[in-house]
Amino acid sequence: MRETSIDVQAQLKALRLNGMATAWADLTEQGGDTTLAASRWLVEHLLQAEDADRAMRSIAHQMKAARFPMHRDLAGFDFTVAQVDRALIQKLADLSFTQDAQNVVLVGGPGTGKTHLATALGIAGLTRHAKRVRFYSTVDLVNALEHEKSQGRAGRIAMSLVRMDLVVLDELGYLPFSQAGGALLFHLLSKLYEHTSVLITTNLTFAEWSTVFGDAK
Repeated sequence: MRETSIDVQAQLKALRLNGMATAWADLTEQGGDTTLAASRWLVEHLLQAEDADRAMRSIAHQMKAARFPMHRDLAGFDFTVAQVDRALIQKLADLSFTQDAQNVVLVGGPGTGKTHLATALGIAGLTRHAKRVRFYSTVDLVNALEHEKSQGRAGRIAMSLVRMDLVVLDELGYLPFSQAGGALLFHLLSKLYEHTSVLITTNLTFAEWSTVFGDAK
């Protein structure tokens, strides 16, 4: 019984219910095994419910903050049609590559499922592995970078994204943006390098990336 009471107290502290943890310790000291036997089942189930509720609320908050354009998962992707390495995609789904700030690029033409896969990978990492993810349309991100610079607030987006595990940049090269915007995007990616993983979807070959970033340094 003593071991169970210690576990309950530790769980209460982990949930930052310090007052309840102290009260449980007092109950253990004063009530003995009889009181603990009567209280154990209820307290443990209440703790499990609280822990599950907090986890669900945290995921809901992170999903909202990630700003995925839609909900997509790997189960809904037709690997029999797309020319995609299924085993590699499933390996990427735990986002373990973010531990070393490695990057991923999905290259393909329109309608090949790049956005679906990028979204599914981000959602899988967030919901199953507690990864922090932020999804952007590349053009929207460039517009945001240009806006913050015009407002004299340059660097704020970079500061927020460097705290992420993964930043998804969707459709690089699909829509054009200014040379100045390309330079801002280049500098942002430079700041994220070795700190935050970036997953890029694009219809451009690597040789064509210069058309996006130009002479940015």
